[in-house]
Amino acid sequence: MSKGPVHSEIEKRLTAELSPNSLNVINDSASHHGHAGDDGSGESHFTVEIVCEAFAGLSRLNRQRMVNKALGDMMRDKVHAMVIKAKSPEE
Repeated sequence: MSKGPVHSEIEKRLTAELSPNSLNVINDSASHHGHAGDDGSGESHFTVEIVCEAFAGLSRLNRQRMVNKALGDMMRDKVHAMVIKAKSPEE
């Protein structure tokens, strides 16, 4: 499956802001088709698996805040739901 513009923008912003060791963005939208928040774009629900040096010593909540901050207005305007799995390289 090809990456849509929202998927690509998530990768771009997270890479630019957090310089992750690894990043996997998964589009989960197909499994939410017809549910609340499905805008019909096919890009409304995502899972982000990210490993980043900057997460070392931070709580899960603070890591998620960093991801949300990096994505900025996308979380309000383009993404309905996101699962964030954020780890430091040591984990």
